[in-house]
Amino acid sequence: MIFSSDNWAGASEPVLAALLAAGRSGARPAYGTDDATRRLEARISELFEREVAVLTVATGTAANALSIAALAPPWGAVVAHEEAHLAVDECGAPEFFAGTRTIRLPGARGKLGAADLARRLEEIPRGLHHGELSVLSLTSPNEYGLVYRPAETAALCEVARAHRLAVHLDGARFANAIARLGCTPAEATWKAGVDLMSFGGTKGGCLMAEAIVAFDPARRDTIAYLRKRAGQLVSKHRLITAQFDAWLDGGHWLALATHANAMADALAETIAASPRARLAWAPEANEVFVFMDEATAERLRAAGARFYDWSVAALAPEDRPRDGEKLWRFVTSFATTSEEIADLARALA
Repeated sequence: MIFSSDNWAGASEPVLAALLAAGRSGARPAYGTDDATRRLEARISELFEREVAVLTVATGTAANALSIAALAPPWGAVVAHEEAHLAVDECGAPEFFAGTRTIRLPGARGKLGAADLARRLEEIPRGLHHGELSVLSLTSPNEYGLVYRPAETAALCEVARAHRLAVHLDGARFANAIARLGCTPAEATWKAGVDLMSFGGTKGGCLMAEAIVAFDPARRDTIAYLRKRAGQLVSKHRLITAQFDAWLDGGHWLALATHANAMADALAETIAASPRARLAWAPEANEVFVFMDEATAERLRAAGARFYDWSVAALAPEDRPRDGEKLWRFVTSFATTSEEIADLARALA
């Protein structure tokens, strides 16, 4: 019963087969100059319905940090939710690679609202002594498993544009968001005003594959130099490409995300039916948030379940745990099985 993170899962069989085939295909040009890597950019351009620049990297931290570095000057400031991965869990990587500072804003359940963002941007001091507001970074799905609808993203991007901020999207679980929303990748990103995104494959069924997608191809050279300087220009780049190719082929990426989301829905139903736990809110991707006491959590762990406790800093008063409860996060993946959900139900019972 592994619900700690989708990072714990391995890779799908088509991805593994493609990686093995690429490794056996003989000598190929290095550092991303092979034909397959060139074709990947065209393929992702087709997916997003416009010409884009695509530069693959090995980690989500690198994708986020280099994206910020491509959008902001070293004296810039990045605005993000106070619980955003970029602000909390990147060990200062955006600040290290970009030289920027991060301004953390509150928002219920990890989401920023357009009206509140506009008000807060007006309150942030400007000028030489404070740095230049440069980037708004959004996360979808966010740290509380919720997604931005295209209209919400568009409203936030409009506010950002009015204050001369570029917009970055952390899409580590972008596949899960698209599978839930049912919209196109274009509608969730550049058509709503996003300038550049981190497109994550690792959590969704790849072994180690992330992409920086710039909706203005003119940013390609800047990102390429940043990637090399950061040590993220992998010599055998075709092995990252092979993962993306298999993952995207025939809508496999969305099928995997749809399964993970369905498992989250089934898990949420299990929680909702239990007298020993409460569902915090309905899942919108593949993360399920649960209120329960420590004794119940220990009982589940003793039965073999793995999951994490979670911060309540971004919860409104009406969302907060009751006396004796804590907030816990359960994450499903492409590899989660119905048997695992049934086992958890039995442990709860």
